[in-house]
Amino acid sequence: MTFAGHYIYLASRSPRRRELLKQIGVRHSVLLMRETVSRAVDIDETPLLDESPTDYVYRITHAKAEAGRIRLIQRKLPLFPVLAADTIVALDGCIFGKPKDATHAEEMLTALSGRTHQVLTAIALNLQGTIKHRLSITTVRFREIGKREIQACIAGGEAFDKAGAYAIQGMAAAFIVEIFGSYSGVMGLPLFETAQLLEESGIKVFPES
Repeated sequence: MTFAGHYIYLASRSPRRRELLKQIGVRHSVLLMRETVSRAVDIDETPLLDESPTDYVYRITHAKAEAGRIRLIQRKLPLFPVLAADTIVALDGCIFGKPKDATHAEEMLTALSGRTHQVLTAIALNLQGTIKHRLSITTVRFREIGKREIQACIAGGEAFDKAGAYAIQGMAAAFIVEIFGSYSGVMGLPLFETAQLLEESGIKVFPES
């Protein structure tokens, strides 16, 4: 069975991921994992002891894709493929997820200042219960960032809900000396790997002319 021309579900609230999917013409609907904020989180994203950044991002993405299909079955929704993604920043083997608060965001940006780090984004597609993965790793080098700049970035709100406390498409773009890899991967959805995975699974990428 192929899903060419069908919608997929995107198991993410991220508006950036939605825009990136639209950019390559993928028809999709957002699958909200939690219908209310008061509900407990579906997936515990706490890193395991001695877990590597690569193992972590694969594990979390796999869990999201698995939980997404379970949600479809529970809600009696059409069983279209579920696409999940997870992005982290890795510095010296340490995992930087989303900051808990302004103080945590400042700590992250201070640690990244003048350093080279990696941004890992894994994607997983759950197709009829079978999960396929892809991984994008991008190397990013920051210049030295002043305390005033860090505080301005945090005050602007873009440090929150972002791995490593920055958005490459925002103010933090001025911190980047060089980038080697996928720009869209740093945004949260590597388009090369995503298009490749969807096409291999029989799902249309790019609108028909």
